[in-house]
Amino acid sequence: MLKAPQHQVAGHEAGIGKLGPLVDESGRFYKPLQGDERGANEVAFYSSLSTNSGIPEHIQRFFPTFYGTQLVEASDGSGLLPHLVLEDLALGHVNPSIMDIKIGSRTWAPEASEKYIQKCLKKDRESSSLSLGFRLSGLQIYRSKELGFWKPGKKAAQKLSTEEVKLVLRRFVSSNTLNDLDLRPDCAFASTVYGGSTGILSQLLELKAWFEDQTIFHLYSCSILVIFEKELALKGKNPGAHIKLIDFAHVYEGRGVIDHNFLGGLCSLIKFISDILTAPSDCRIDISAKADQKNLTADNGVVADHKSHTASDNGGVADQKNLTVSDNGVVADQKNLTTSKNGVVADQKNLTASDNVVADHKNLTVSDNGVVADQKNLTVSDNGVLADQKNLTVSDNGVVADQKKLTD
Repeated sequence: MLKAPQHQVAGHEAGIGKLGPLVDESGRFYKPLQGDERGANEVAFYSSLSTNSGIPEHIQRFFPTFYGTQLVEASDGSGLLPHLVLEDLALGHVNPSIMDIKIGSRTWAPEASEKYIQKCLKKDRESSSLSLGFRLSGLQIYRSKELGFWKPGKKAAQKLSTEEVKLVLRRFVSSNTLNDLDLRPDCAFASTVYGGSTGILSQLLELKAWFEDQTIFHLYSCSILVIFEKELALKGKNPGAHIKLIDFAHVYEGRGVIDHNFLGGLCSLIKFISDILTAPSDCRIDISAKADQKNLTADNGVVADHKSHTASDNGGVADQKNLTVSDNGVVADQKNLTTSKNGVVADQKNLTASDNVVADHKNLTVSDNGVVADQKNLTVSDNGVLADQKNLTVSDNGVVADQKKLTD
């Protein structure tokens, strides 16, 4: 018997007249196969995983198990449609806290159509993708048996500001995630969930080490799913914290080039999680400013419970007409920068090897918390982008730009 997933936090949802994923009792997840090249891309990617010698076994575990494709009765009542058959990542979890984190400051491939690029750019600009190199596509945080989950609406989650995303990363591992948004997150489970030899940070660093060398794929609009059981953490047991890579409809051949877009976003996420671990006292920041919580409140002012409320989508978006303000205070006047038709700084000849992050990762020394250790020539910006400060300026979207060589 197929049914809609109970713990889905992002993507299209199955329902009456709505096409979305389904699950069965055996632990399989049925994802509708998109009818255009995106569906073919995803099938090809999953099919290649098990036979690709460039993906070592310890990295294979970060991908869902693929069982092929199957004709399944579609959730929207349109009849039999082809579906990807994957591992149900929520199987075995009772009340999982989940974050779907879309990685990369750019969620579109250069090969994409102009229409699709503009659609993605709009979402990227309205979210934290440009400023942080990643954004939240959806999440749920378990509170208690009585209160259920704190689960903002998907559109609201995607429009969280930079500061709100940082706050959510703290709330995700806090014991006091109840109704009061003014309550300062205590990060009580940070060391249990994020830290340790098998925690989320360790897994992200393992993934990062592979992405520093792999040139097989470029992953656009791909997400990292973070899952753990808060009830187990409350009891002092192993919360089963783990990550999975999902969504591969926009995978392109790497052609011998490192995927700096994905790697840059991954480094940024690592930085913020390591900051929580290395400075837990910072979790107790004053978060009472209402201006930074527009996207975290439901329509009626109460934290959204997925059982009965839908969060509002009125996320505050920065004025993009003239200024883009980075997290470290750098202000970029977009009028004075040469931009391509898709809104990205265009003069690629004067940029470093990658299109949005400094390229040479092989020669950098990385400390245990993911921070680059060699400070002689490189510094790390707030979004985890590496920059040679002598010659380069890092813009808010992670693009490394030689300001002297940019023209109107």
